[in-house]
Amino acid sequence: MTSEITGARAERAHATRELILTAAERLFAEHGVFAVSNRQVSEAAGQGNNTAVGYHFGTKADLVRAIARRHSGQIEEIRHRMLADVGDSTDLRDWIGCLVTPVAEHLATLGSPTWFARFGAQVMTDPALRPIMVEESLTSPSLVRIVEGLHRCLPDLPADVRAERGDMARQLLVHMVAERERALAEGTPTPRSTWQDAATGLIDALAGIWLAPVTPGPDEGKGP
Repeated sequence: MTSEITGARAERAHATRELILTAAERLFAEHGVFAVSNRQVSEAAGQGNNTAVGYHFGTKADLVRAIARRHSGQIEEIRHRMLADVGDSTDLRDWIGCLVTPVAEHLATLGSPTWFARFGAQVMTDPALRPIMVEESLTSPSLVRIVEGLHRCLPDLPADVRAERGDMARQLLVHMVAERERALAEGTPTPRSTWQDAATGLIDALAGIWLAPVTPGPDEGKGP
């Protein structure tokens, strides 16, 4: 009997955590993380106890990390599958695809509306929370391997140009996916009809960024 009671409590706690995660992800995506209080999350999750968020997750940073990890497992599985397919490819588009497609495919499986892409965009633009997403990315062996494969296929770029284009690529990936998610949630037209087509367009754009010519600066090539 004791084990049954313990099991029932664990199930209730898990169900409550899932309700809180869903409510927090939606509210954070739509309003920003620090604009939303724990009380608002608790109310949206149907919890009468306003301390439910702190009880189950601790700090807001812990809640953000839990939301990210809620999705990372499925995305990681898709990355591993794609890595097995690309092998040791020397085609830059293959490695860009390994960055873009897992997120798009995961969002497609969730149906609509989704909030994870907009949640990610909100977190990535918050100086206090951005390190959480960066840390989660660095702990993904598949993502590290993808970035290494991508860099092997790049043309010989100056270090500053490579860093600049890395920033451009990251911004485009984060915010274009979030923008499509927002449009789908609001029922407004999107340039591409499916997440798969949207991923193809994003891969094209990112390949263009990485392979674009480099214009020399006004002082390059001049003697001392």
